[in-house]
Amino acid sequence: MSTVILESVLTCPHCGHAQKETMPTDACQFYYECPACHTLLRPKPGDCCVFCSFGSVPCPPIQQQRGCCG
Repeated sequence: MSTVILESVLTCPHCGHAQKETMPTDACQFYYECPACHTLLRPKPGDCCVFCSFGSVPCPPIQQQRGCCG
């Protein structure tokens, strides 16, 4: 079993701001407000959370191939 990475860098598609965040292990994060431009990010169609859409690392359930909350 591989190690699960709990930190991901979210990059805002609107302004390009990148912010390191710790991912929740027990829930999906559907919304994230960019701290720079205050745009509310939502998952892209087909993705389960903002980390899978805009993060440098997919969320823990996807890393563990368990599927996600969606």
